[in-house]
Amino acid sequence: MQGDFAAHLAMLDSLGAETSEVRLPADLREIDGLVIPGGESTTISKGMERDGLDGAVREVFSQGLPVFGTCAGMIVADRAHLGLGSYLCQRNAFGRQLDSFEQDVLVDGLGSEPIRAVFIRAPWVAEVGDLTEVLATVDGHPVALREDNLLAAAFHAELTDDSRLHAKFMAMATRSRESSKAG
Repeated sequence: MQGDFAAHLAMLDSLGAETSEVRLPADLREIDGLVIPGGESTTISKGMERDGLDGAVREVFSQGLPVFGTCAGMIVADRAHLGLGSYLCQRNAFGRQLDSFEQDVLVDGLGSEPIRAVFIRAPWVAEVGDLTEVLATVDGHPVALREDNLLAAAFHAELTDDSRLHAKFMAMATRSRESSKAG
């Protein structure tokens, strides 16, 4: 729909993933995971609705397809939008474009080295859901989380050279694919 999906594709390609763009519901049939990139959450949501992707994404997610949302993608996945997560985001929580910043953030499950996080008009999690596992915080606000087959970050992990968050998502997709083949 919109956002820096090309940077996500490049990051996943660098890790050995076979990537493709998803623009229509039919594109969801042959993938092992879906990234909802940053951008503008209202524009992404309206585009998904226009093209019938909203319902199709909900359906494949309910069947176990892993989803990784970054920045606006984290918002689009929350309970007020697609309803993939039980959490609720606050848009532009760190401020406007001029308030964008980079910060080292420790993310649970990624080792003892912090990840460089790029926050651009970033959200934070305003309400943690019952199923939310908070993976990272900034100033006491959750900025990375996991809920079953959903991984979400308020920052742009695709804009750095650190591929650990994408590798975590790929591992989720691989486990999901292998369990669906076994089942």
